[in-house]
Parts: sequence; C-alpha cells; structure tokens
Amino acid sequence: QVLLVESGGGLVQGGGSLRLSCAASGRTFNNVNIAFYAWFRQAPGKEREFVAGISRTGEATYYKDSVKGRFSISREDAQNMVYLQMNSLNPEDTAVYYCGAGLGVWYAPRAEHQYVYWGQGTQVTVSS
Repeated sequence: QVLLVESGGGLVQGGGSLRLSCAASGRTFNNVNIAFYAWFRQAPGKEREFVAGISRTGEATYYKDSVKGRFSISREDAQNMVYLQMNSLNPEDTAVYYCGAGLGVWYAPRAEHQYVYWGQGTQVTVSS
C-alpha cells in the first residue's frame, strides 16, 4: 500500500502564491519503485487534467501550457516529498489538486493512466 497525502491548499487572492506538498508513505512504499510523480487538478464540472510532472531523477519536467513559467514541480526523495510551487495564481487555477505517482516507463507524462497511486486532493481557491 502506498499513500499519498497532499497539503498546502487554501484560499488566496489573484496574483498570490501557494506551495503544495505531497508526502509519500505506506506499508509497502519502500518495496515499490516509484518512478515519477505528477500533479493533476479538477475544477468543478470539468475533467481532471494534467498540471505538472517530474521524472525519477528530477531532470525531466513537464507542464500544462497555461502554468508554464508560473508553476514549478520538484521532488525531495530523502523526505519522500513532491512539491508544486504555484505563483501568479489566477481564478482559473481554482480546483482540487491531486498528487499522482507511477511505476515503470514514463512514456506519456500527461496521461492520467500512467499514475497508479493517488492522493485525496487539496482544494485551491483563487479569488479575483
């Protein structure tokens, strides 16, 4: 069992910043080879969408076009943590943000099916 727990969401004014955290743990966490992580988000009435992803080494990152230059994903393996730094937030960024983790080959970073473990989500609300 692998658990992902997100934190750091909240209410922020437009133009503000938030830093989301994702803590990975679980009884079998040390026995699985988590290869890559990503952040997805789901706004009310919309499908869950890819936001950012990071490879095993952290050298490769991918971003949704609308967040490039504003969001930054990072990982700290020693602490089993993944972060999403979000700057210049706008109301269109309002959503529940989910952390996902996957195994094996990262052949489609933006595809939801690549991620087999998910957190429960954290709400981000950006006011205008």
